Amino acid sequence: MASREMVPVVEPDLPEPSGPAARRNRGVLGSLATAVVRSPKALVGVVILGIFVVMAVGAPLIAPYDPHDTEFGRAEGPSGAHWLGTTTYGQDVLSQLVYGSRQSLLIALLVGGFATLVSALLGVAAAYVGDVADHVLSLVTDIFLVIPGLPLLIVISSYIRGGGLMVMVGVIVFTSWAYGARQFRAQALSLRHREFLEAARVRGERTSYTIVFEILPTMTGLLVANFLGAAVGGVLAVAGLQFIGLGDITSISWGSMMHWAENNEALQAGSPLWDLAPGLCIALLGASFALINYAFDEVSNPALRPPRRRRRGRAVA
Repeated sequence: MASREMVPVVEPDLPEPSGPAARRNRGVLGSLATAVVRSPKALVGVVILGIFVVMAVGAPLIAPYDPHDTEFGRAEGPSGAHWLGTTTYGQDVLSQLVYGSRQSLLIALLVGGFATLVSALLGVAAAYVGDVADHVLSLVTDIFLVIPGLPLLIVISSYIRGGGLMVMVGVIVFTSWAYGARQFRAQALSLRHREFLEAARVRGERTSYTIVFEILPTMTGLLVANFLGAAVGGVLAVAGLQFIGLGDITSISWGSMMHWAENNEALQAGSPLWDLAPGLCIALLGASFALINYAFDEVSNPALRPPRRRRRGRAVA
């Protein structure tokens, strides 16, 4: 009888304080890596993103010329010396394209990171604290969800035109955090009365510690999904603002390339790749984030996993 009573004590995984939470988090990260390797879509996304990362890091070695040089022929077509042609100012398009990847990836990282951080902290805090704090934070979130994001972004950017990259990132985060906060709040409400949170309350843990070290590690899939979505939105928003002249158009970026190409009628001037190449790179970068997100969706939602993989799991079981 003693041996029978030992089985139910060892088998459950219900205790979830810091130690088991850390092991579970490592298991989730391992599952994410496995999902990326096994998903053809995710692999394609990783390869595309890797190419852009190599371009950004190795720009001085990859770019054939200085992107600011104006010593070449004006509006020349593709050739052996200039693979993508030149601009109407005599600059090499390929060099500008390579250097422009730096700002786009930096914007994706900053906007994705800050927007996810604000959304996660506000959404989880509203659900965990409850009462008046939940009502106030939910009201603020609803207000930002009702206000159209794009017009608000354009209005704010028009007043702070030329404020620099970090100012632009701050404006985008300010106008895009609400949707993610609503998702985190809904997820945190489902965990509000779980045993590991009750144990944290009994131990007298601070609210900030419980949110950061107990609740957020259980939302790895949602954190990654929000980061990828915010990163794509940030790249598109900055490129769009620069295209219409509200962003920093003096820097070398894909959005500023499209702005100057459109202003100089690149399609009619004989240098269409000056306008088309950065637009294609923006689309490919956004597609890479979307494809990578498929792998994380499979981990967070088992219903999205391929049927063949589910049969294998049942056969092994």
